[in-house]
Amino acid sequence: MNFWTPTTNKAGDGWAYRYRDTKLWGFKQTHQPSPWMNDYGAFSLMAMTGAPKLAEADRASWYSHKAETARPYYYSAYLADYDTTVEIAPTERAAQFRFTFPDSDQSWILLDAFDKGSAVTILPKQRRIIGYASNNSGGVPANFRNWFVLEFDHDFIVADTIGDGFKRQSGVTQAQGKRVGALVGFRTRKGEQVNVRVASSFISAEQAQLNLDRELGRDDFDTTRAKARAAWSALMGRYKVDDPDLDNVRTFYSALYRTQLFPRRFHEYDRAGRMVHYSPYNGKVLPGPMFTDNGFWDTFRAVFPLFTIMERKLDGEVMEGLANTYREIWLAARMGQPGPSRRDDRV
Repeated sequence: MNFWTPTTNKAGDGWAYRYRDTKLWGFKQTHQPSPWMNDYGAFSLMAMTGAPKLAEADRASWYSHKAETARPYYYSAYLADYDTTVEIAPTERAAQFRFTFPDSDQSWILLDAFDKGSAVTILPKQRRIIGYASNNSGGVPANFRNWFVLEFDHDFIVADTIGDGFKRQSGVTQAQGKRVGALVGFRTRKGEQVNVRVASSFISAEQAQLNLDRELGRDDFDTTRAKARAAWSALMGRYKVDDPDLDNVRTFYSALYRTQLFPRRFHEYDRAGRMVHYSPYNGKVLPGPMFTDNGFWDTFRAVFPLFTIMERKLDGEVMEGLANTYREIWLAARMGQPGPSRRDDRV
């Protein structure tokens, strides 16, 4: 349902990560990393030490690819300006962060919920931050939100929100506006690790918490990373290519990896385990699958034929999701009904 990516550019720039850049600006939950359509529901985390810097360009840190690891199941980078290492291990709707800080009385994690409407609430006693991000490129209902919840394993010695104009609000634990964020501080020893568990939902804050509890459970960072690696290995391991030309093998598996990225799952599972989704077409929460971010331009040539052979269950869910899209956009409008019905199988 989401990816996590390092960013080397300001929020809202479609070229979020450029390999030639030398500074990291943050680590963003992304849904449509496109220079044409841009993103939606995005928010980011950034680690700092010393006096906190709020402006994006100011808080960016120099980094080197020599101290960066990028895998489908794991990412890490060393922030040279802050002597801090950031690691990420994902699930489908959640992720674990591990921040390794130096000896500092001012170690920080900043959450930026981006523009076009956002909100945060810091709950210091629970070591949690909840909120939503509404950024999008248009064409969504007015109630569109990506709800998020973050759980920390350290107490906050400072808990401030960032209000409109991205100005720090000391001692204020709630903020809502065009673009807001949260800043939490820690006192750390050299090598001390602060772990953050984060999940999101397009349905509600309660569903985001359910996604976190279900997908992360009591797993530690290394367990989540191992599970993510096993999931990718199971997908890629279904295919075996024999070719004496190593470049051909690399090309095949690189392309195969990309076929598994889109279309993106937009559905979630409620407390009873039922598949449900927020409709980006009518703003309702409805039963069944929904997929987004599919490039129909050329995927019909190779990706979907591949799915019909190797990913039949997924292919069936995508087709059902497309039928749901039709119902939610056109059928309800034509019949004057307020919403779709999964009982109408004539579509």
